[in-house]
Amino acid sequence: MSQSTVEETLHEVHPVMFRNAPVLFCLLVIMIPMIVGVLGLAIWWVITKTSMLTVTNKRVIQRRGLISKHTTEVVHRDVRNIQISQSIFQRIFGVGNIGISSAGQGGVEIQFDGLLQPEAVKAIIDRYRDL
Repeated sequence: MSQSTVEETLHEVHPVMFRNAPVLFCLLVIMIPMIVGVLGLAIWWVITKTSMLTVTNKRVIQRRGLISKHTTEVVHRDVRNIQISQSIFQRIFGVGNIGISSAGQGGVEIQFDGLLQPEAVKAIIDRYRDL
């Protein structure tokens, strides 16, 4: 196999909890003496651990789900638009949301929230878009 046909994983990331929503995280921690806080943190943790964004040298893959799985992928050469959005708290903590659109669809195909350093992920995708 030539080097160009080998797919390499460049970046894998799960959404972050505290940095993405510090106010909600603190509220749930305060509510730990009540079952609601423990349950809320546990559900949120499972959601973050079962959501993953993988960037390879050929494509971007979003996986979600624990019992039922949902996978979306976009090949780098088809990426037409990358959107990054950040609230004020997200900017302070270096977190954001990324949306990736391709030529084949009218809207955003991959939407990933709570991504640590979204600009770095965009830079990786941009590096391989035109290859």
